[in-house]
Amino acid sequence: MTLSHDGRLLPAPPLDPEVAAALAVQLDRPSPITEADIPAKRLEDDEAGAEAQARIERLGLVRTDLEAVGHDGAAVPLSLVHRRDRSTTSPLVYFVHGGGMMLGNRWSGSEVFLDWIDRYNAVVATVEYRRAPEWPYPFPQEDCYAGLRHLATHAEALQVNPATGLIAGISAGGGLAAAVALMARDRGGPAVAGQLLIAPMLDDRGHTRSTRQFPSGMWNAVENDLAWRSLLGDLHGTDDVPAYAAPARAADLGRLPPAFLEAGSAEVFRDEIVTYASRIWADGGQADLHVWSGGFHGFGTFEHTVLAQGAASSLRNWLDRILGFSGRG
Repeated sequence: MTLSHDGRLLPAPPLDPEVAAALAVQLDRPSPITEADIPAKRLEDDEAGAEAQARIERLGLVRTDLEAVGHDGAAVPLSLVHRRDRSTTSPLVYFVHGGGMMLGNRWSGSEVFLDWIDRYNAVVATVEYRRAPEWPYPFPQEDCYAGLRHLATHAEALQVNPATGLIAGISAGGGLAAAVALMARDRGGPAVAGQLLIAPMLDDRGHTRSTRQFPSGMWNAVENDLAWRSLLGDLHGTDDVPAYAAPARAADLGRLPPAFLEAGSAEVFRDEIVTYASRIWADGGQADLHVWSGGFHGFGTFEHTVLAQGAASSLRNWLDRILGFSGRG
């Protein structure tokens, strides 16, 4: 529990017993993460990224490294990963990794996109955006937009079609994916067929009840505040934060590609995700919203649990519908 603004205790939804037990076994990090922890965490991410790349090689997948041109002229690394039997109709998934805007790399979350490659014969493009605090807004957002623009510009040579594909992101990557969808709408493209937002980081203001319910634990309010401060710098805490930095601030959520939004009931992002989906509907858009009772931030990584399996099934159902998929490609 934590305190409300008037001093009352705020009860928090309990964790699902199975995922709570799995978390207790595997949670070995100090909480909350501080700015001083960032260098060591990035080294851990690099090690995990090397393992992911080795797995891609063992699986016999094709990897092609590319460079987009960022808004400041800097190179933005991209990697395409796909099966050798991919076709010109293989769906494109543009993947944006998580890490609170401060951590992770383009191989973070590879276990998720490798499933899409296997199930849908997808071509996954994963982007290495620049991270806060060294590179605050607008660098991460513009890097991600530049990557999508590069895929569209070189679609024929790469044999991909962003217009029939998806932009997908997890956590901070989900927030960045939502921002890119807004940018593409406002800038006249590139168009995508859907936006897949898994536990997205959408709102910098930290005013929701779910933010105040979780001051500790997996991605808590303290870490969330650090992430937004790192991304926004002097903009943090002001009314001048642009919607491309924090998509929840967008005045209009209409004319966006169909969205899939997922949250756990026991996580900081729950209320902002629910509100975002509701606003998409209110503005005439299409959104699938799933709030998993007892799920914490990142519960889907515990794939052996019934809760995670249910979430994975619902996600695949949405992908099947958006991609027009029936049977393995």
